[in-house]
Amino acid sequence: MKKSITTYLLLVSLLLLLCVSCKKNNDDLSNSKSKETIDLSKIPFDSTLVSSFFEKHPLLQKYQLDVNKLYRKYNYHYLWYDKNGSNEFSNIFYNKIINLLEEGIETKVPYRTELDQIYQNTKENKTPNTNSELLTTALYFFYIDKVFHGLETEKSNEMEWFLPREKQSYTAYTDSLLIDPSVIKKNKKTLFSQYYLLKNQLKKYSEIEKKGSWDSIALPTGYKTLKIGDSLPAIAQVRKRLFLDGFLKTDSKSLLYDAALAKAVVKFKKTRGIDGDKLLYGTTLNYLSTPVSSLIKTLVVNMERCRWVSKDISKAKELIAVNIPSYELSYFKNGKIVLKSNVVVGKTLNKTVIFSAPMKYIVFSPYWNLPTSIIQKEILPAIAKDPNYLASHNMEWNNGNVRQKPGVKNSLGLVKFLFPNSNAIYLHDTPSKYLFSKDQRAFSHGCIRVAKPAELAYKIMENDPDWNPEKIDEAMHAGKEKWYPLKNKIPVYIGYFTAWEDTDGILHFYDDIYTRDEALAALLFDNK
Repeated sequence: MKKSITTYLLLVSLLLLLCVSCKKNNDDLSNSKSKETIDLSKIPFDSTLVSSFFEKHPLLQKYQLDVNKLYRKYNYHYLWYDKNGSNEFSNIFYNKIINLLEEGIETKVPYRTELDQIYQNTKENKTPNTNSELLTTALYFFYIDKVFHGLETEKSNEMEWFLPREKQSYTAYTDSLLIDPSVIKKNKKTLFSQYYLLKNQLKKYSEIEKKGSWDSIALPTGYKTLKIGDSLPAIAQVRKRLFLDGFLKTDSKSLLYDAALAKAVVKFKKTRGIDGDKLLYGTTLNYLSTPVSSLIKTLVVNMERCRWVSKDISKAKELIAVNIPSYELSYFKNGKIVLKSNVVVGKTLNKTVIFSAPMKYIVFSPYWNLPTSIIQKEILPAIAKDPNYLASHNMEWNNGNVRQKPGVKNSLGLVKFLFPNSNAIYLHDTPSKYLFSKDQRAFSHGCIRVAKPAELAYKIMENDPDWNPEKIDEAMHAGKEKWYPLKNKIPVYIGYFTAWEDTDGILHFYDDIYTRDEALAALLFDNK
């Protein structure tokens, strides 16, 4: 009898031990011996733990539905751990998220202390549990949201940005990572290529800021300009500034304005949209005095705009891009620039809209059909003062509206390029050629005037057997409107970038002519 009781007690103890062991699921796989033989990526966890995790982490609840969707797809298996503990890409990801500033992201990482404890504590890192798994996933979605998606479309629309945006799902990003863990290292495939160029520039200016930046520079009393041969302390300041920014290889600390410094000044001016001489004006010194912190903010703002541009834009066979702040048009074929042209854009009261549409027509010797707003605000008052106003400006009434007849004095010039859109914006020639020589070129009612309209027409139609330069020139001067539908529609993108690295690796900063940067910066820097 005593032996039976002893046997019974042993069986009960074994059953209790087995129950405890079974209950002790993958929330606590702390036995180092078992971890050596178990691949955690093949172990499912209790799906109900997802809800309890987000109850404890409300700052991440935005991602709850997507997290559930992801784990349902993978049958609630661990994704960030294997038999050795946290896997390679989980540690790479941790390094990425704690260095968000490198991505131009000022937002604080939610539950950063808890995340640090997981990845900085060797034991915790080797001892997985559902909480650390879900925190890593939720914060990975947070990372994707901030770095790859950027602000919501509603917010970018508030910034009057109407270029089409693509938004890949969190699951799609994670699938790519699981298939190829190195994706998180080589994420240049993920965003518009300009983003990574600006990211490198951000690193450069951040390092300059850490070392103390540069001083403000002003014209000395009694000087309107500084020229070669001048010797002043301000010259030494300019020299140091250009050296720190990489425009000079060495800083001699000389107070003399010499040829080497003049060459660097000209190069600097071009990065600010100024094609000028070697003189140092007050405006140039103002640009040189811009604090590094302001340049960093500009880079961050434009990195955000890059998140709103499809990464596949550069794959287009043909593409016409206009950057409003740089007053420049670039025509790409097979990824290479085949034409650059200065442009005139809308003045502040008639901003050129940021959007895209396919170019479908070229119109030679066009009429200018005046918008109702211009008729009401400008033409009718002019007619009231001068009854011959229309005739003297080569205009006429047409079905209750006013249009200007074709000809060299037509406000649209000799050709226009149409990409039908609700904004009534298009590219066109102009008789006012002198405006293209100005550094600041915001003068139009919203449309985009092109300095090289004939060259643009030639390039667009160079492979069209029905046209050649002679025929194009003839149609432009025919004095009779002629519409020609393009056989291949060309995407036209009108963007707004105040910082841009060109194909030669030179970074340009442009004036924020529509004062859009501050509003966007307020969202980015205050969105904590």
